[in-house]
Amino acid sequence: MAKKSRNQARLHRAKRVRKKIFGTPERPRMNVFRSINEIYVQLIDDHSGTTLASASSVDLGLRAAMEGKNKIDQARLVGEEIAKRAQEKGIKTVVMDRAGYFYTGRIKSMAEGARKGGLEF
Repeated sequence: MAKKSRNQARLHRAKRVRKKIFGTPERPRMNVFRSINEIYVQLIDDHSGTTLASASSVDLGLRAAMEGKNKIDQARLVGEEIAKRAQEKGIKTVVMDRAGYFYTGRIKSMAEGARKGGLEF
């Protein structure tokens, strides 16, 4: 049997976790996607299948603030921004969906930024 690639192992972990977590309009699922250079976060209502709010390191409003920062600091800014956008929509609590990524580095930094911005999870 061939060894799983890192991404296949991540997707396996993500599928296992997604069986248990579910986003509602009152407590949406905060999904994270991390590419090589960027990080993307969405607040998803799984009942209706809609995205309630999103933020990423490619947002035009955040690009100026991210100039010269490393990826961990950029992730923290994205976390703070998603918290601000969630507060505007009246969302205070979320369910964290790491999408199979380990809770370290940019994922941890983004989560800390979201907590600092006022989100609870």
